[in-house]
Amino acid sequence: MAYTKTPRPYKKEYQQELARGEHDNRMERQKARREMDKKGIARKGKDVAHVKALSKGGSNADGVRLESPHKNRSFKRKPDGSMK
Repeated sequence: MAYTKTPRPYKKEYQQELARGEHDNRMERQKARREMDKKGIARKGKDVAHVKALSKGGSNADGVRLESPHKNRSFKRKPDGSMK
């Protein structure tokens, strides 16, 4: 919604997030970010990556690490180019 003159519909976005079941995962990621900030870890330009992805049943208890955005957001691929 960048570069628009209309206000951002936060309430609508929140309801959509709840409907998709993403709220708990978002809160887990935010919790990991806050923990790193408390420890004084500089995370500028990096993504907080979970050792076991939240989408695959992982949690903050499994551990988190900092990764480059490219590495964290790319998908592993099979030799034919399809996703694993």
